[in-house]
Amino acid sequence: MRLLAWVWVLAGLVVVQGDAFSQAPIERKPPPPPVGTQAPQGADDVQDAPAGKAPQSGFPTIKVETRLVNVALNVMDAKGAPVAGLVRDDFQILEDGKPQKIAIFEKEATTPLSIVLAIDTSESVMTSERLEKSAAKHFVNALLREQDELDLMEFSEVVREIVPFTNEKKRIEAGIGQLQQGAATALYDAIYLASERLSETSAANGRRRVVVLITDGGDTVKGSRYTQAMEQAQRAGAMVYAIIIVPIYADAGRNTAGEHALIQMAQDTGGKYYYVVDPKDLEPAFAHVSDDLRTQYLLGYYAPKRGTDDSYRSIKVRMTDAALQSYDLRYRTGYYADAK
Repeated sequence: MRLLAWVWVLAGLVVVQGDAFSQAPIERKPPPPPVGTQAPQGADDVQDAPAGKAPQSGFPTIKVETRLVNVALNVMDAKGAPVAGLVRDDFQILEDGKPQKIAIFEKEATTPLSIVLAIDTSESVMTSERLEKSAAKHFVNALLREQDELDLMEFSEVVREIVPFTNEKKRIEAGIGQLQQGAATALYDAIYLASERLSETSAANGRRRVVVLITDGGDTVKGSRYTQAMEQAQRAGAMVYAIIIVPIYADAGRNTAGEHALIQMAQDTGGKYYYVVDPKDLEPAFAHVSDDLRTQYLLGYYAPKRGTDDSYRSIKVRMTDAALQSYDLRYRTGYYADAK
């Protein structure tokens, strides 16, 4: 049985029965309890000392739970070129409007990458298989380092994981060679599942999580919606890079709403989007993604846990020097408190 014959059935995938298929419901976490229904954690009650004995300390013991929040950051000048040579004191980072101390700073992010390369194999996208497969193979060989890992998925009417996370380029190349055309486009299912897989990867050593999509932006199946896919990407801390295939810019049937949704998702997650009209331009687009990931700064701060809710926390990064505030900063705009 060829690798493409099996369908990985997880939340948000399609259950295949013969030639027909039906959408499997995506499992959702139960909603968090209303704010205020549980007391904030972190402070231990001070117990009375046994009779005749003084307490060991005159101060209560305070437990503060913290988590490291990593923020990959691209800094661009007015011409769109990356800005190098900035230092920690050039940046200020805020969570929900409150300044945070920058605990980790890297001038050029060398931290490991976990990447899901998700390729739309619907007929509207796979117009030149040879060029598309060749560009994807070159991207993998140019980007993947010893400390990185990549997961290969294809999506049409179903989402299939072709190659699970690996650092073996030959396995990934073989998987790319097995991509096959489909009839529909389960775009948001693909983003949801890619993000879910990324959330299972190790967060050690400041690992960055990335989804790279090749698609025309259309979603034509009844599955995950944009809001579900977006939330899952944010919970995984995944940066979404969208390579949007546009066969004809003025095409009346062009899915501009889908394109705009991808653009918004890329902006909110700290990723980027690229338009490709000709298949031969895929390779330069992949090169831009690779360069973007190699020229990131990495900022990290310890955010105290506030209660037990899983609320969304907003992130803002700004330059401390007025002379540098003309630079364009690109980073994820927030995270969920209970995310892995």
